[in-house]
Amino acid sequence: MTTQPAIFFGHGSPMNALGGPYTAAWRDLGEAVGKPKGVVMISAHWETRGLGVTAQARPETIHDFGGFPPALHAVQYPAPGSPELAARVAELAGAMPVEQWGLDHGTWSVLVHVWPEADVPVVQLSLNRDLTARQHYELAKALRPLREEGIVIAGSGDFVHNLRTWKRTGDDGPYPWATSFNDAVKAAFVSGDHDALIDWVDLAEEAELSVPTDEHYLPLLYIAAQQKLGEPVTFFNDEITGGSISMTGVRIG
Repeated sequence: MTTQPAIFFGHGSPMNALGGPYTAAWRDLGEAVGKPKGVVMISAHWETRGLGVTAQARPETIHDFGGFPPALHAVQYPAPGSPELAARVAELAGAMPVEQWGLDHGTWSVLVHVWPEADVPVVQLSLNRDLTARQHYELAKALRPLREEGIVIAGSGDFVHNLRTWKRTGDDGPYPWATSFNDAVKAAFVSGDHDALIDWVDLAEEAELSVPTDEHYLPLLYIAAQQKLGEPVTFFNDEITGGSISMTGVRIG
């Protein structure tokens, strides 16, 4: 069986579900990868105490946001779940299968373009807030066998995610500190310096402006942990929008 890639999506605004400049790259990625047996997604938008994995056969599309137009709230992504894949994730990572979550917008706003037919089974693995960044990385290593079993490991968040400094109008480019941090993350992936990614506060000057809270950053550690020595890394949608939201995506393998 072909080893599946590990992919980090810079998901940005949920409005990307309705289209925009980043969706073409997501569609191209889906066409290049083909149809895996399933996807394990770690989204910035499911934080828990303890580790959970969705176990429904038919997960709901969660509209976990407010203030957006009705067209966005009407979007459904009826991808199947997989109790079997959830059980495998539970076996590998010690997660508790749960029924009270579904697919949040960090997942479906991207996958609606990657696999628009919604015919690839998807389970979500939660962000356990009891773990340190290094513990998240070490946990992610336990998922490595899944790639050999036809499963894509995916993360959804943003390298740089500072809504307090996000510019709604104007196009005077990204803040220098956002560019510096975004470039430092890419360089660490290229060199395989995972310790630098784990200790992100020291990754670049003013790093905490790029990561004021870490829920959008932590999913990329799950992708870094999949990178084998010498395994190729490529980037897509490499752009910072609104000055301080990075759309950069990463593909390992």
